[in-house]
Amino acid sequence: MIQTVVKRDGRIVGFNEQKIMAAIRKAMMTTDKGEDERLIGQITDHVAQRGQSQMTVEEIQDAVELELMKSSRKDVAQKYIAYRNQRSIARKAKTRDIFLDIVNVKSNDVTRENANMNADTPAGMMMKFASESTKPFVDDYLLSDEARDAVKGNYLHIHDKDYYPTKSLTCVQHPLDNILNCGFIAGHGASRPAKRIETASVLACISMECAQNEMHGGQAIPAFDFYLAPFVRLTYIEEVKYLEDLYGEDFSALYDEPLMDYLKQPLDGLKGLDRVRQHAINKTVGRVHQAMEAFIHNMNTIHSRGGNQVVFSSINYGTDTSAEGRCVMREILLSTYEGVGGGETAIFPIQIWKKKRGVNYLPEDRNFDLYQLACKVTARRFFPNFLNLDATFNQTDEWRADDPKRYLHEVATMGCRTRVFENRFGPKTSIGRGNLSFTTINIVRLAIECMQEVSGDGQEAKEQRIAKFFARLDGMLEVAAKQLDDRFQFQKTALAKQFPLLMKSLWIGGDKLKPNETIENVINQGTLGIGFIGLAECLVALTGKHHGESEEAQQLGLRIITYMRDRVNEFSERYHHNYSVLATPAEGLAGRFTKRDRKDFGSLPGITDRDYYTNSNHVPVYYKCSARHKAEVEAPYHDLTRGGHIFYVEIDGDATHNPQVIMSVVDMMDRLNMGYGSVNHNRNRCMDCGYENATQDLKECPRCHSHNIDRLQRITGYLVGTTDRWNSGKLAELNDRVTHIDDGEQTLF
Repeated sequence: MIQTVVKRDGRIVGFNEQKIMAAIRKAMMTTDKGEDERLIGQITDHVAQRGQSQMTVEEIQDAVELELMKSSRKDVAQKYIAYRNQRSIARKAKTRDIFLDIVNVKSNDVTRENANMNADTPAGMMMKFASESTKPFVDDYLLSDEARDAVKGNYLHIHDKDYYPTKSLTCVQHPLDNILNCGFIAGHGASRPAKRIETASVLACISMECAQNEMHGGQAIPAFDFYLAPFVRLTYIEEVKYLEDLYGEDFSALYDEPLMDYLKQPLDGLKGLDRVRQHAINKTVGRVHQAMEAFIHNMNTIHSRGGNQVVFSSINYGTDTSAEGRCVMREILLSTYEGVGGGETAIFPIQIWKKKRGVNYLPEDRNFDLYQLACKVTARRFFPNFLNLDATFNQTDEWRADDPKRYLHEVATMGCRTRVFENRFGPKTSIGRGNLSFTTINIVRLAIECMQEVSGDGQEAKEQRIAKFFARLDGMLEVAAKQLDDRFQFQKTALAKQFPLLMKSLWIGGDKLKPNETIENVINQGTLGIGFIGLAECLVALTGKHHGESEEAQQLGLRIITYMRDRVNEFSERYHHNYSVLATPAEGLAGRFTKRDRKDFGSLPGITDRDYYTNSNHVPVYYKCSARHKAEVEAPYHDLTRGGHIFYVEIDGDATHNPQVIMSVVDMMDRLNMGYGSVNHNRNRCMDCGYENATQDLKECPRCHSHNIDRLQRITGYLVGTTDRWNSGKLAELNDRVTHIDDGEQTLF
């Protein structure tokens, strides 16, 4: 007698004869003779009683076929067999159509799902073949019925579903000191510890490039300034020793001598140790600058994963006040300002300035001059973005200004927006941790269903709609939390040797694992994110207006996301994980959810009438308002979305000579307790020679006279070198964007 069933994903569940009865009944309903309850019961009993104690789904279905063929209802057997075959054929047909689009280099939302991957190259095509082949496998074998139905119904999106079977994790903040001080083994060769800035720069690249092949998300360095600073001093000592050999004198007194800064100065009039010191400083600064140039160049040119895709890389810096740390920051900023190649803006790494009062924000702060430089660079090159360490939710009592390792207690972020800081199972830090996986809920669809069930503009109708919405949201949150736990249970069975760099040198606690041990004991240090998309459209469906135009809608929006926050805290207790709410950075998803909902519900004004849903809790890109109003609306959501968030201001024209606008945005973030943000502005790029400027509506390149001009734009947190790779939903959003600061305006207040 059958007692347990082995599902397609390997899970063992209790036998449920109702599923057999439902399948036979469904087949009978498609025949002329209809149902036969007696026969349904008879066949179910035969299969259940004669089966082994444990059987697979396929074995049970084979037994049902055999019993149907032996019965008088051969017509039902034919329908049952045909249905099983049709499911297989349907999957194959869908895959065939997708593959042909890839083969024929068609530009559509499948091949343009990731704007930083060139799906037209052989490597890119292979990546898409693998991706599209894997997703149906996940649906059929790895998802629960509940999660599969939610995905199929357009209520849920499982991010990086194609990587699900690999058991890989999403992202990690690299403890780069482990790599630089100890070296590591990558592939068939070993990297020795760094002894100078050039080697440190290269190892920083290699660390992120190697880890990218073990993970499906981004790679970040949480304290780029602190990690590289010691190698500036080693390089300086190396230059002093070179001068010792040159002059045959002992300059060892300079080795550990404190320095206020590393600034290039002329040697005229300097003598003795003063001349030697300045000469060594000048040479060191030159080498640091070249190392930073090489770092940026490598992060934009070396493809480390399938699809001809460079590392989705980020670096955080800003709070090291040592002379050496300041040198690293100054030269990475200057190199970024100069650009790469022919002067083009570097796409990666995404750079994040960690803003902190008493360190780099106020005029009297040690690093204020570098903060000013950072704003100047952002005004030209989009980066760095700004992370507000002074936000109440980004602080910790363990941070001390005199602690040489205070970066351990500073939040760091992935450039797109992903944030990891709070931790139920270890230290409150970003370092050596990351997101495990995340799933997004289509809250717009839930709201549309409630809108259709309860119409009317009266208060009673609104309250009924809202009550129904929260009930539906609660149900979908349960599905999302369970699906993420299911994925965690699958991920934790991976062996440490499957992630040779991540589990040896990067992930907190991973170095204690043996190669054939599972990663179960360490991955709970990471986070599971439940995201949302389209808060603006959701509110229109429930109240008639979005949160940018209505205080009533804003209060409901805060109530919705607060409810999500409270529920994920409950899930953390129930499942014993670090759950968090993520303000989803939707790229392909922004259009995919909308397209299906418009098909099902029609074109609804302010809801499905555009080709995209608004990202997370943002005010819609098409809504014209001041930067301050946009900030005031979005600010309260940052504390609620600790899985990650971002704030943008769109400005018009050339920001290059107006860094004060950037500083005004940071001031606004400080006043409104916002966590992370930046500024978008106009930047043209000639796709033939790389020339860039900020001229409005540039048609012809002034350098090579090409008309192949594109706009450099931010898509969900990162830059994209050409909008040719954007999907239709994000292109529609780009065309709808309006500015929040008038051209020439100097301040936000």
